[in-house]
Amino acid sequence: MGLVPTAAGHRLQHDESRLESNGSVTILENEHAKNADELLLESLGYKQEMKRDISLVSTFAIAFGCCSILSGLTPLWGSAMMSGGSVAVIWGWMAVSVLTFLVGLSLAEICSAYPVTGGLYIWVSRLAPKEWVPLACWLTGWFNWLGLTVAITSADLGISQYIASIIAINNPDYNASIYWQYGIFLVILFAHGMINSMHIKYNGIFNQVSLWWHIIGTLLIIIVALALTPNKASAKWVFTYFENDTGFPDGYAFLIGLLQSQYTLSGYDSAAHMSEETRGASKGAPYGILLAIGTASVVGLAFLLSVNFCVQDFQAQIVNASITPEMTQVFLDGVGYNWTIVFVTIIMGAMFFSGSALTLGSSRMVFAFSRDGAMPGSKYLYRLNPWTLAPVYAVWGNIIFAAIVGLLFIINDTAFSAIVSVNTIASSLAYLIPITLKVTVARKKFEHGPFHLGPFSTIINVISIAWILLTSALFICPTEAPVTAFNMNYAIVVLAFVILLSVSYYYFRARSWFNGPKQISIEEQEREQQLAALGDDEKLRNLHSHVHGNGEASDMTTPDSASGDLKYNGAQVEQVDRP
Repeated sequence: MGLVPTAAGHRLQHDESRLESNGSVTILENEHAKNADELLLESLGYKQEMKRDISLVSTFAIAFGCCSILSGLTPLWGSAMMSGGSVAVIWGWMAVSVLTFLVGLSLAEICSAYPVTGGLYIWVSRLAPKEWVPLACWLTGWFNWLGLTVAITSADLGISQYIASIIAINNPDYNASIYWQYGIFLVILFAHGMINSMHIKYNGIFNQVSLWWHIIGTLLIIIVALALTPNKASAKWVFTYFENDTGFPDGYAFLIGLLQSQYTLSGYDSAAHMSEETRGASKGAPYGILLAIGTASVVGLAFLLSVNFCVQDFQAQIVNASITPEMTQVFLDGVGYNWTIVFVTIIMGAMFFSGSALTLGSSRMVFAFSRDGAMPGSKYLYRLNPWTLAPVYAVWGNIIFAAIVGLLFIINDTAFSAIVSVNTIASSLAYLIPITLKVTVARKKFEHGPFHLGPFSTIINVISIAWILLTSALFICPTEAPVTAFNMNYAIVVLAFVILLSVSYYYFRARSWFNGPKQISIEEQEREQQLAALGDDEKLRNLHSHVHGNGEASDMTTPDSASGDLKYNGAQVEQVDRP
C-alpha cells in the first residue's frame, strides 16, 4: 500500500507496486496509473468524470473571454465619461486593474489548493467552520451562479442592441423594436447553447479563436482609429480632463465612473470552474485567472487610450450623441461609415465569444452544484452527455434562465439595468466569502497548493476584501441626481429579493437535507455510476442482494420522502411495480 501526498496537503492510499515522484504530487506508474490531476481530485472527494482536454491556453482564453474588454467597455464607456470624464476612464481603469489583480491573486491561491469544478462553492466547504458549511456553501453557490448566468443575458442582449445600432446608422428612419431585439437575443442564446453542448475539445478550440479575435480585433480598432481620426484630442485632455454630469459631488461621481471598469473585469473565476477539465489544474487554473486579468488590463488600457484620443467634441459625441452606444458615434465621426461597421462587427463578435465563455463557465458551476443536490432538477442537471462528455442539461438550463431574465428588457429598462448590476454584485459577493474565510477562521488550517502568495497572502487578502465591499456598495448606489423613480438604481431591491428568497428556501426546506459538497468515497461514486447504468429490475436485484448480503439495510438505504424511491449511497433507485 502506498501513501500519495497531493499538492493540497491531503493523502491518498493506493494499492500499487511502483511510485514515481513528479514535483509536489506523486504519480503512480503502471498501465492503469492515474495522473496527478486525478489523484488530487480524489483527495478532495471527487472522481474524475470529465475529459481533461483543456490546456492552460484554453483555460486562459475562457477566463479572458468572460472578462471581455470589448464586451464590457463599449456599452458603458459613455456613462463613465459623463461620471468623471477621461480622468475616471483612464486613471480609473488603471486603479481597478491593479485592485482586481489583487482579488485574482487571492482567488488563485485558493484555487491552486482546491482545483475542483464548482470553484468558489467547493472552496468555501473546505474553509468555513463545520457548523457554517451548509449555509456558506449555499450562498456562495447561488451568488456565483447568478452572477455568471445573468452575465450571459447582458452579453447577448448587448449584441442585439449593437445590431440595432448598425441598422440605425444605415437607415435612421427605421426603429428596430424592442421585440425584434429580443428575438435576435433568443437566436444568439440558442447558438451559445449548441456550441457549449459540443465536446470540450472543440470548445477549447473555439475559445482559443476567441482569444485571438479579441487581441487582433482590438489592435485593428486601435491602429485604424488613431490613423484615420482627424482633430484628435491632446494628451493633456486624455489624462486630465474631468467632467461631472451626474449631479453628485465630484468625488462620488469619480467613484461611479469606476463601475464600467469593474463590470468589465469580472467573470474570470470561470477558469476555476474548468479545473476538472484542465491539465495540470493546480497550476493551470490559477494561472488562467491571473493571465486573464493581466491581459485584459493591458489590452483594455490601450483600447481606452485610443478611443479617448479619438474624441473630437465631448458635448456632441458623448453628452448629446445621436447614436448609442456613444462610442459608436465617436467611431462614425472619426473613421467613417465603412470602418465603423467593421469596428462594430468586431465588437459584436467579441460579445458573442464572451457570452459563449460565460455559458461554458456557468454550466460547470451548475454541474458541480447539482452534483451535491443544491439545484432544482439536480437529478437531470448532474448528467454528462455520453458522446460529448459535456453537462448538456446544465448548459440548456442556464440558457432557459437567461432567456427568462431577458424578458425584463421588454418589460422595464430600469429593472433590467438593476439585474445587470446584480450580475456584478453577485459575482463579487461570491468572491468575498472564500477570501474572508481564508484570512479569518481558516488562516491556520489552510494548506496552499503549488501557487501561493507566501508572506504577502494576508495583506493581499485584506485589500481584496475592502475593494470588493466598496465596489459592491457602489453598484447599488444611484448614478444620477436628483434621484427619481425613473433613474433610481433598483439593484438593491433585486439583490435583497434574491438573498431573501435563497436564504428562505434554505431555512424552510433545504436545511433538512443540504450539507454542502458530498464527502463520499471514490468507491461509492463508482458504485453510484454503476447503478445508474443498470435497468430498473437490475437495480432492484442488485440492491436486494447487497442489503441482505450485508445485513445493514438501515445504513445502506434510505427512503426519499419526496418520491418514495430508495437511495443507495446517495444514488436514487426508482421502485418498480412487480407483477
